[in-house]
Amino acid sequence: MYLTEADLARVAGFLGMTAAAFERQFVSRTRNQMRLRMPRNSMCRFLRYDGCSIHPAKPTQCRIFPFWPELVESRREWNKTARWCPGIGKGPLIQIRAAREQAQEMREGYPWMY
Repeated sequence: MYLTEADLARVAGFLGMTAAAFERQFVSRTRNQMRLRMPRNSMCRFLRYDGCSIHPAKPTQCRIFPFWPELVESRREWNKTARWCPGIGKGPLIQIRAAREQAQEMREGYPWMY
């Protein structure tokens, strides 16, 4: 999972850590991006059997899923993702305008990806 600077500060605060301590323990950083370090046998160290353990502060990339630009803009990609994502097609209907706004937030948060 990629992180923005705001994600880093928000998750660290939620866990009662400084941003620097959180980064040392959980983040890999390159010149242009940051991402959570992933444990060997898990998709995410914060994902538990009952859901996300940092849900109120989760990173932008997680919070916006499945309304990523590549999914919102392609019915084919949306349908492929829906085959493995148990949440797509469930819950309240999200208007396309709201989905596009979230996709735009993703573009702004991770400009090197788009």
